[in-house]
Amino acid sequence: MKRLLRWIVTIPLALLLYALLAALGMVSLVWNLASMLLYPLLPAPTGRAIGRAAIAWSYRTFWAAASAVGMMRIDASCLDALRHERGLIIVANHPTMLDALLLVARLPRSACIMKADLMRNIFLGAGARLARYIRNDSARTMVRLAVEDLKDGGQLVIFPEGTRTVTPPLNAFRPGVTLIAKLAQAPIQTVFIDTDSPYLSKGWPLWRVPPLPIVFTLRLGRRFAPQQDSNALLAEIEQYFRHPMEQRATDAQPECQQSRAPTLS
Repeated sequence: MKRLLRWIVTIPLALLLYALLAALGMVSLVWNLASMLLYPLLPAPTGRAIGRAAIAWSYRTFWAAASAVGMMRIDASCLDALRHERGLIIVANHPTMLDALLLVARLPRSACIMKADLMRNIFLGAGARLARYIRNDSARTMVRLAVEDLKDGGQLVIFPEGTRTVTPPLNAFRPGVTLIAKLAQAPIQTVFIDTDSPYLSKGWPLWRVPPLPIVFTLRLGRRFAPQQDSNALLAEIEQYFRHPMEQRATDAQPECQQSRAPTLS
């Protein structure tokens, strides 16, 4: 009987969740078709600004809708303090596939480093190119483009683990972010993404319904200045992320330490 009741409750929520994901996919497809037309017509700075703002708006709308129907409970309001900062690197842990969407939704100046094959994806590629997101197929080119973007006043969102967390609490950090910081003379702002849901973590299939609502809390941590010894700085930041949760929380701003908020809107 309990199992039957659980299914009666779960099925409508699951249908709502996948309807929202399907709607996001359609919005992404339409925007990518528009981006294909806009890319050759707009100057690079204009295309970058429009492309990033459009992506941020679409993701923020998705989160607001998911929160409104009870699918999610999200507190990412601390990121609003970073919205207008120029030349800033944002590094975060990477528990789920949704992490980049959470950050970009609040940071319309930001660029992501993307896998090269995603640049050819029908739902993502053209919009990512218009927004001047950065490919990762060549390390040297990736670093050069990231540095140029930061010097032009952009922001860079990067997950130093390189992929979703496989060995909790954190994968070993990959080199790159602190080298970019040194070359661009850009500060590194740490962000902690906390969730109690396994949804879209490593190995979790898209079709599998998670416990609902899905809860995310984002918190600002320490800000690190660029250093000449980029390897030493990378090790320091990785160790900082590995601190116990209670120790990390003391570094967040007081208004960022609240457990959760009902909506991202």
